[in-house]
Amino acid sequence: MKPTDINNPEYFHKVVDCQHACPAHTPVPEYIRLIAAEKYTEAYMINWDSNVFPGVLGRTCDRPCEPACRRGRVEEEPVAICRLKRVAADNKGDVKKYMPQGPFTSNGKKVALVGAGPASLTVARDLAPLGYELHLYDEQKSGGGFMRSQIPSFRLPETVLNEEVNFILDLGIHTHFNQYVSSLKELLNKDYDAVFVGSGAPKGRDLDISGRKEAAANIHIGITWLANVAFEHTKSIGKKVIVLGGGNTAMDCCRTSRRLGGEQVKVIVRSPFAEMKASPWEKEDAIHEDIPIIDNHVPKSFVVENGKLKGMTFEKVQAVYENGKRKLVPVGGEDVFFEADDVLVAIGQENSFPWIERDLGIEFDKWDMPLVNETTFVSTNKKVFFGGDAAFGPKNVITAVAQGHQAAISIDLMCRNEDLHKRPAPYVNLVTQKMGIHEWAYDSAVVTDKRYAVPQADKKVTLSNRKKEVELGFDGLTGFKEAERCLNCDVQTVFSTSKCIECDACVDVCPTSCITFTVNAEEADLRAKLKVPAKNLNQDLYVSDVLPTARVMIKDENVCLHCGLCAERCPTSAWDMQKFFYNTTKAHTGCVSHT
Repeated sequence: MKPTDINNPEYFHKVVDCQHACPAHTPVPEYIRLIAAEKYTEAYMINWDSNVFPGVLGRTCDRPCEPACRRGRVEEEPVAICRLKRVAADNKGDVKKYMPQGPFTSNGKKVALVGAGPASLTVARDLAPLGYELHLYDEQKSGGGFMRSQIPSFRLPETVLNEEVNFILDLGIHTHFNQYVSSLKELLNKDYDAVFVGSGAPKGRDLDISGRKEAAANIHIGITWLANVAFEHTKSIGKKVIVLGGGNTAMDCCRTSRRLGGEQVKVIVRSPFAEMKASPWEKEDAIHEDIPIIDNHVPKSFVVENGKLKGMTFEKVQAVYENGKRKLVPVGGEDVFFEADDVLVAIGQENSFPWIERDLGIEFDKWDMPLVNETTFVSTNKKVFFGGDAAFGPKNVITAVAQGHQAAISIDLMCRNEDLHKRPAPYVNLVTQKMGIHEWAYDSAVVTDKRYAVPQADKKVTLSNRKKEVELGFDGLTGFKEAERCLNCDVQTVFSTSKCIECDACVDVCPTSCITFTVNAEEADLRAKLKVPAKNLNQDLYVSDVLPTARVMIKDENVCLHCGLCAERCPTSAWDMQKFFYNTTKAHTGCVSHT
């Protein structure tokens, strides 16, 4: 193998697994250290630069960072990265003074943003400091998009959402709320230099089976019903409720039903429990609130008597796997009947673009989705950009934020007549770390350290008030203890071939046996003959230049704990611990002159 090029910023970025897994590439270990030092305001601002909504995401993020956490590889649960974000948000000081301060000098360009969800708000946040005149359109009365209409208040208090939405709107955004955009052509005719579409995936899927029309009055589309609850158009539901679907929307529907009068609420899903799309913690919270989840049941019909819904029938199935594909096979026997006063259908969401005329140069695919470049987020009309759920279908808030950042860069490049594919490089730093008794290494002990549980309010209280937040968040001390579980994966082990005397002391002291000195070979051979075979092909091997004995140093980045023992043990300082900082450049943080 060739020696590893550690000057390539993407190499060590990939080693910081939590940050690499985050769609917005938030510098996770950096802000966790700040939380441990009680520097909550600084931790919040590190988050705000990348993910824009720390308070929202600290409560509702899908947490792609946590399965990637290195703690999970030493037979422990990952660090509670998401809930630590909330610690920063809940304990921050005056952060507004650290944010861009308007009014900003105009650059003469106007941009329309359709939909006031996380993608559009991110574009607005990034472009406002550059002098763009930004017009935000949404049919709701306030900003936030699906964060407001789809995430229940018991998970996301309105005060938290309002604060973080207003941080952006206060940058001088022209808002057009309570205004549905019915024609993109009309919008383009208003002399906007660009239009960003962040309208989400607003259409819930329906279930067309026997009895659907007859029982329509008591069958509700999940996302529409949640919106009606959020805006207080709906304030009650029947005592017996069936929720169809296995995603997070279904979990929100069933938990909201319990708060609106549902006494016997059950979730019924086609797939096996383990294969439900809902996040594990969402399923746990539903079960904690006495909501059974019944898996392997396929809906067959709505049962109606005298024009009134009585319940539903289901066919019981089992999952059979052939060539890696799942089939749901009936197990036989009679259909299963469950009583219901109301049914909530939460089986998926779809995009809907009836307001986009088909003669604007925007091409659509066979699923009626716009053709959008996955790097630049531009459509086949060079002035129209898409992001969030509107671009590639339903995902989550953090993905919408990440796409908003990239779309903002593209809009800025387009307005300056520059190549959209010349993306700005990330800001990167790699600095040696002093090894002393009060330094980071002594907070990175390789010991068994169980994850701390987030406390919850009393169930009797939360089930009687849909706006009462369930999770209480970590207090300062528990937040500190959880932050100390972080292994500081951004403090990298950097090897110097010229200083190594090949004493193998680092090999002896390494707690995970991730270092091997051996003769170079092809990657497959090297992975097999290391001290411990490196089987995770998704993580790289760190390969040195050739040493005097003709051997090379090979380190398996997958199992290295960044404990620093190799650096402490090395008699010649061939190993050095260097803190790596990687921050994805945004439109407003680039080094380009906008004069």
